[in-house]
Amino acid sequence: MKKILLTGASGYIGGHLMNRLKENYEIIAVSRHIENKKDEQNVTWKSADLFDLNEITEVMKDVDIAIYLVHSMMPSAKLTQASFEDMDALLADNFAKAASFNKVDHIVFMSGLIPKTNELSPHLRSRLECERILGAYGVPVSTLRAGLIIGSKGSSYPILKKLVERLPGLLLPQWAYNTTLPVAIEDVINGLYKIVERSPHTNESIDIGGPTHMTYKDLFKQTAEVLDKRLPTLDLPIIPIWLSKYWVKLISGVPKEMVYPLMDSLIHDMVRNEENTVEGISVGKIDFRESVRKALAEETTKQKKHKKSGKSAVKDVRAISRAILPKDMNISQVTELYADFLNKITLNVVNSDFDEDNFSITVPCLNKDLLLLKKDETASNDERILYRIVGGDFALDSNGGNARLEFRRLPNSNECIIALQEYEPTLPWWVYKYTQAKVHKSVMNLFKLKLETTKSIKKGGVNMKKFILPVVIVGAVVLKLYGLKKCLAKRNNMSNAEL
Repeated sequence: MKKILLTGASGYIGGHLMNRLKENYEIIAVSRHIENKKDEQNVTWKSADLFDLNEITEVMKDVDIAIYLVHSMMPSAKLTQASFEDMDALLADNFAKAASFNKVDHIVFMSGLIPKTNELSPHLRSRLECERILGAYGVPVSTLRAGLIIGSKGSSYPILKKLVERLPGLLLPQWAYNTTLPVAIEDVINGLYKIVERSPHTNESIDIGGPTHMTYKDLFKQTAEVLDKRLPTLDLPIIPIWLSKYWVKLISGVPKEMVYPLMDSLIHDMVRNEENTVEGISVGKIDFRESVRKALAEETTKQKKHKKSGKSAVKDVRAISRAILPKDMNISQVTELYADFLNKITLNVVNSDFDEDNFSITVPCLNKDLLLLKKDETASNDERILYRIVGGDFALDSNGGNARLEFRRLPNSNECIIALQEYEPTLPWWVYKYTQAKVHKSVMNLFKLKLETTKSIKKGGVNMKKFILPVVIVGAVVLKLYGLKKCLAKRNNMSNAEL
């Protein structure tokens, strides 16, 4: 019996797929939180954070097929300073590296329909990039591309249903006449199952959709008919997409992190491409009306017993930036440049000392070690350098924590990811959020600018001095607040962790 690693197993699509696969495959179901999950025949639950390359590599041992049902539109830490595109790129790279290391035979990826245009929305551009990254390490990838999936707890259909239910009528923007290809969740699961059974030698992309292409106006109309609701419509093509995003978020009650990227894709015609059509997979059997009826039936009969585990009290931070590397610059040189940049941008008030094994950020005039980092030799190579945060007055964990700073080149590109993950500050959270976190974000933005203008410095590149003073001032405020915190701790005989 083949062994399958299933990420997103606790999600809507993952849960349906697991129920279909477990009769004929051994499933390793992966989720970050498995406190309320129970193993069953052919299903073993394992906890893993896909942002941690070590963890995902460990749970992927002895796996034949790895299924990737992941996206990062929602924040994944108490404070997330990263775009969903950059988080998705890092996650896909971790997954692909782990699959290659463990000699997995086949990766299955769930993505979106890709229009034939060079001007893709950020969401679709990210999906296509994930497809490329997953296929960059030698493991064959089968990508199933779907548009609007009709199911009771999908990402897009609940928004559609809520709009039809809650609105007395609809003002239709121009995008309402764009073409889409809805598909029933049952057809998607059937397509994924058939793809799992394939054994491709190269990367492949397969489109899937229902029997009929429709406009978004058709979707609203037919959904209203199934719900037995009168929904008058009026064309108003002058409504801009940004305004549509606002009222869709407001009416549906779905977080903007989910609504906005999905809405950006409405500008495209989402159609099934002939070159990505595979017999028995690409054309679903369930029409739109029937798929809505099935979704409604599932919604009313399925027991809603999702006990969410309590939110972690850990004050963790995830900050991810993407930068364009100058030609011929390697990752080791990027880390050296970063340390030198910190010195210059703080006018050497803060000293960043870098060598092969250690990276320290200190304030010599105050004899303060802000952050102490040690290179993880086993996790570092020519394309990735990882530092563990092992101490410093600004780090809550000294040893044993998983706080880390890494520099990583994305495969087959001149782009790199700089990621600070699972960092826990010692400053009170609200102070950190509006001081130290702001400084870090500003510094990373300036460093990205520095990398992008490195080639043009001799040609009169950007003058960095005008950016330095604000950063130094805010940094001084952070140090002052930290000093006040230490003073209060001494006065009240309290430890750092108690403040």
